[in-house]
Amino acid sequence: MMNPLLMLQTDSAMQAVETVADVAKPENITIWDMAVSGGWIMVVLALLLVLAIYIFIERYLTLSAALKGESDNVFMNNIRQYVHEGNIEEARALSKQTPTPLGRMIDKGFSRLGRPLPDIQAAIENEGQLEVANLERRVSLVATVASLGPMIGFLGTVVGMIAAFQEMAHAGNNIDIQMLASGIYTAMVTTVGGLIVGIICYFLHNILVTRINKVVFELEVRANEFMDLLHEPA
Repeated sequence: MMNPLLMLQTDSAMQAVETVADVAKPENITIWDMAVSGGWIMVVLALLLVLAIYIFIERYLTLSAALKGESDNVFMNNIRQYVHEGNIEEARALSKQTPTPLGRMIDKGFSRLGRPLPDIQAAIENEGQLEVANLERRVSLVATVASLGPMIGFLGTVVGMIAAFQEMAHAGNNIDIQMLASGIYTAMVTTVGGLIVGIICYFLHNILVTRINKVVFELEVRANEFMDLLHEPA
């Protein structure tokens, strides 16, 4: 039969092990808890991310509409048919009624008819540059957020470390590892948040730039088609 004293010691040891295990068991930390622990730096990062996403959606829809309009052959086929028939007024009216970058470029070309062809081409190119600048509006802000995100996250890292060492300095001889751990935790969270914002915005910016390049290519192709049309014999 087991010694009662030995049994009591065994039970005490098992309870101590369970207590240590309970203390050492990590807490389930959600993404929201991590974001809140980052403080005001995370609020700034969240606002920048929302701004970048808003600009991305607005510009993406605008570029998609422009790309659809430039890729549509119906408009240029109608313009070509009107020009071949000598019905310039109808062709220009169609270009005025087409609210796309291509429509405005072709209308600018029609407005210069009667002048030398290099002047017409220069007018179309100038209008095209204005249209591209309008399509690129606010896209640079997404790139700015992509650059600012990691920098602001690093700022949060420095702020968190300063707060940790400040608490340790005020604690005097009563230094606790928890003081340093809390500041480091905040610093790491802001670093991760800044990197996430930077990566997302960098990806969104590249998507917009790719679509802008597609629109520019389509505009150049259509502008060359229009100039070739003017070179064709009546």
